[in-house]
Amino acid sequence: MRLEPTHTTIAVQRYLDELRARPGEADTPQVVRDLLERSAMRLHLLCSAMLRRSYPRLARPPLNLSPEEMLGPVVERLIKAMRETRPASVREFFGLANQHIRWELNDLARRLDEHTPPVEMEEQHMADQAPSEPGLTANARRILAALDTLGEDEREVFGLVRFQGLTHDEASEVLGVSTKTVQRRLNRGRVQLATLLKDLEPLSGATGEDVAQF
Repeated sequence: MRLEPTHTTIAVQRYLDELRARPGEADTPQVVRDLLERSAMRLHLLCSAMLRRSYPRLARPPLNLSPEEMLGPVVERLIKAMRETRPASVREFFGLANQHIRWELNDLARRLDEHTPPVEMEEQHMADQAPSEPGLTANARRILAALDTLGEDEREVFGLVRFQGLTHDEASEVLGVSTKTVQRRLNRGRVQLATLLKDLEPLSGATGEDVAQF
């Protein structure tokens, strides 16, 4: 039977509270392992989303990386990190997880490049720069700067939905909130962006779709 997001969130918070209440005690490694086991489904979801959205070439030959293969190294990273770090909330915990997922993917990408012939690297680079994935334009940099000014709730949802490619249901699973809450936060963020970027269209020729894609 599939657990509801709120059940997982409550369980994760309970483990985090236990860890913070017993810093340095000998039995805390087991608490960390229990925490990671309980949050494994959400960690898998984050691995899958970041691999698919930001590092697609790692999922192709020669590496053929899968989210399942990523999960083990990411869990090992988190076990080491939580020897010193004690997240206070579910949000902080999954923020830490996101950071280590990205570091793991960065390491894999670097190692892949180190062992890939220059011609093959150039072909791969051209494939990754397909028209559907353009580089950052001046407009995109404006939008990213505006995103940094949003509230934490809105910025977090935009990161999961717009940048990592999670659906509203998947984002609600990670954040431990309802799908409607995700939609409200996304809509609030859009309204704030529209206000912050109201001069973007006449100044740079950007269309409403350029902003909406974020």
